[in-house]
Parts: sequence; C-alpha cells; structure tokens
Amino acid sequence: MKRFILAALMTGILTAGMAFGADLKMGYIDMQRAINTSEAGKEAKEQLAARLKKYQDEINGRQEDLKRLKDELEKQGMLLSESARAAKEKDYQQKLKEFQRFTKDAQDELQGKDEEYTRKILESMEKVIQDYGRKNGYTFIFVKNESMLFVDEKADLTDEVLKLFNANRKK
Repeated sequence: MKRFILAALMTGILTAGMAFGADLKMGYIDMQRAINTSEAGKEAKEQLAARLKKYQDEINGRQEDLKRLKDELEKQGMLLSESARAAKEKDYQQKLKEFQRFTKDAQDELQGKDEEYTRKILESMEKVIQDYGRKNGYTFIFVKNESMLFVDEKADLTDEVLKLFNANRKK
C-alpha cells in the first residue's frame, strides 16, 4: 500500500513538473551506508564496542559468581540447615535479580547511546545534504529505502555527500 501511494505521489510530482516545464533534478542518499561509513559513524561504533566490552566483562564476572553460588547451593544444600539453605537461596535469587537488572540496564544504555549517536550524525548529515541540494540545483533528494522499486545508480549522491560530511567534521 505504501509503495502504491509513493508511486502515485511521485507520478503526480513528475507529471506536474513536466507540465510546468520545470527541470527536475533528483538524487538519493543511502543513509544507512552513509552513517556506517562516515568517520563519525565509525567513531560511534568504536565507542559502542568499547562500552559493550566493558559491560560484557562485567556480565561474565557476574555470571561466574552466580554459577559458583548455584553450585555451592546444589552441593551443600542437603548438608545445610533449613535456615542456612534458605538464606543461601535468598542470596542467590537476589544476585540473580541484580544480574538481570544490570543486563537490562546495560542493554538500555547501549541502545540509548546508539540512538543518540545516530541522531547526532543524522542531524549533521541532513544539513550537509540540504546545503548540497541547494548548491547543486536539486529539486528532490530522497533517502533510499525499500519502497523504491528502481533507482538508477547515477542518481546516488551518497559518496559525494559523505565526502562533504567528513570534510565538514574536520573543520
């Protein structure tokens, strides 16, 4: 349905442009590729990977502690008094909850940072794209997506915009 609506909209725009004799100049940006291959995107990936490693090390340590506690509980469970076993079981359950909470918090924090980095890159890249479009006389610059059934590779502006984006970051 979205593709039909988009196709109808594009047909209408192109027809109207041709009817008024306007020269339409269109291009597209593969935004995913631009974000992933930009210097800012690579830096963001490195920062996220470092955070992930830090969290993964912490998670591994906590998992080992949980495994050790569970093994102790299983081995010593029959030998311990009811109250001592209950205390160890409660301690294990508490540490398990803390582990689960830590893991969820780590995932949420990593996802939040990923979204923050992506948003900042997109905001900067949009400005570069708008300036590029104005300076080069483009009527439309689209973001490449799955609803685009056909796109001529000659209309791909990703590399040109990426060069400008990276150069602007260095200034």
